[in-house]
Amino acid sequence: MISEKQFNKEIEIIVANAIREDVGDGDHSSLACIPVTAEGKAKLLVKDEGIIAGVEFAKKVFHYIDKDLKIETLIKDGSEVKFGDIVFFVEGSSQSILKAERLVLNAMQRMSAIATKTKQFVDLLEGTGTKILDTRKTTPGIRALEKWAVKIGGGENHRFALYDMIMLKDNHIDFAGGITNALNKTKAYLKDTNRDLKIIVEARNLDEIKEILENKGVYRILIDNFNFEDTRTAVSLIGDSCLTESSGGINEKTIRKYAECGVNYISSGALTHSVYNMDLSLKAV
Repeated sequence: MISEKQFNKEIEIIVANAIREDVGDGDHSSLACIPVTAEGKAKLLVKDEGIIAGVEFAKKVFHYIDKDLKIETLIKDGSEVKFGDIVFFVEGSSQSILKAERLVLNAMQRMSAIATKTKQFVDLLEGTGTKILDTRKTTPGIRALEKWAVKIGGGENHRFALYDMIMLKDNHIDFAGGITNALNKTKAYLKDTNRDLKIIVEARNLDEIKEILENKGVYRILIDNFNFEDTRTAVSLIGDSCLTESSGGINEKTIRKYAECGVNYISSGALTHSVYNMDLSLKAV
């Protein structure tokens, strides 16, 4: 993953772009009927159940719009919530609260859904020693938010993007002329460009596992779309040579069985691409 400094910069970009997109040259609905001096208070109301996420992001949005807004947090990120819970109160300029409302809700509803699904997977893996990873299968423009939500739900982040890790997948291998060629070229590239990036290699079968192991310098092997028996064999072959990761259509029904094969990680795009937003409202009080 990228550094904390770079991650925070990504969040700043998301906030600024979202405000640009939603507010434009002004919230004319509020400007038309709410006095600029009017002050009010609103609560973030939960109308669902699961894991709340995005509280800290909401604070960033409110303070970006108006540094004088006051937020009283009642429930922190990562906490279980139920229908009727109040997560926070926000108080100050009514116009500012209304300007931030939709961005706060859109982000928190999606982040909470991702955190909730991640926590379900984490619970299914309890006691196995296997960790759940996200992927790059995220919504364009808000990847940092979605990966933040995975962490809040108890999961781990995979690489952030194409630039912070080497990941040689099936197409890379085929275009490069095979696993060994791909790895040799990759190592030469990293040396020539003076880059220190970890290397993950995808394996489609046990023969490819063996070929990867003949090469040095691989950080993790992605055991992709293997059945349970072949996954156990792959883990046995790999041993302590490098870390292992299972992926490929793994769901709530199969994740525990894959973990019991002994892999270090399981990655799932479903954490971010197949969730239903948590129902939240921002209501005036």
